[in-house]
Amino acid sequence: MSKKQKLVALTGASSTGKSKLAVEAAKFFGGEVISADSRYVYKYMNIATAKPTKREMSGIKHHLIDICEVTQNYTAGLFVKDAEKIINELGKTNKLPIVAGGTGLYFRSLSGEFDIPEVKPDEKFRQQAEKLSSEELYADLLKKSPKLAEKIHPNNKRKTIRALEIANSGQKMKSKESPYDILWIRLDASERSFLYNNSDNRVDRMIENGLFEECKFLYGKYGDNNILMNTIGIKELIPYIKDEYPPKEAVEEIKKNTRHYIKRQCSWFNGDKNSHIILIDTENDVTTKVLKLIEDFLTN
Repeated sequence: MSKKQKLVALTGASSTGKSKLAVEAAKFFGGEVISADSRYVYKYMNIATAKPTKREMSGIKHHLIDICEVTQNYTAGLFVKDAEKIINELGKTNKLPIVAGGTGLYFRSLSGEFDIPEVKPDEKFRQQAEKLSSEELYADLLKKSPKLAEKIHPNNKRKTIRALEIANSGQKMKSKESPYDILWIRLDASERSFLYNNSDNRVDRMIENGLFEECKFLYGKYGDNNILMNTIGIKELIPYIKDEYPPKEAVEEIKKNTRHYIKRQCSWFNGDKNSHIILIDTENDVTTKVLKLIEDFLTN
């Protein structure tokens, strides 16, 4: 029996330093980074998504970044297909795939925890669904597909609508054995306030780096696009662009929504019992610990 391809899954909430650690690991072990972030795939959304810059990539090849226009819908099913192809290619050259990001659904789909069928977006259904509340939509999802519902936060309207599209298609989710030998590493903090503080500081840096200008460009180019209207860091600034409220209030909305998103991410990843958890607020040398975990994994 052939050995499974080894890969490192570096997960965690926003503002935990996943991107930087992924680069360090790739440098040390001769690997490449595969982004597992549902917003990194879109072009031009750079500052709002905290996408790593060329300088931050430090010469390490990154995959699944800037591969879509904002007008395209990139799903978990597409991510799995693209990631599997890249992982297989890296395996042929003995390069270590390091999958890093905060989109939990991508990780669970790639690992084989469940196989999400590829279903085309139903624009007519989406327009009808947008008129309903998150509670109504989630209740409908619970009836149609409890298995999908348990993977989604009740307040995440966008993902609930997508799940309903899949449920309405009649196709079934199937669990499958993972084709990979995965080392799961999750970055977290002993105090949630530590993550919130990191996040607030990052939003301030985003403003300094030109977030308002980026948002104006994106809204001018795409208008009330569904992806933009569901992206933290952009959707809060659109009312400001429309002169509906002042910039200070818009920035506070970004910080508030990011904290709520971090809370949802933590809840999602807490359901994974296989991860090596590293607390970034108490660990003396996070990088050294991560590299040691990977070294032990590769030599076993």
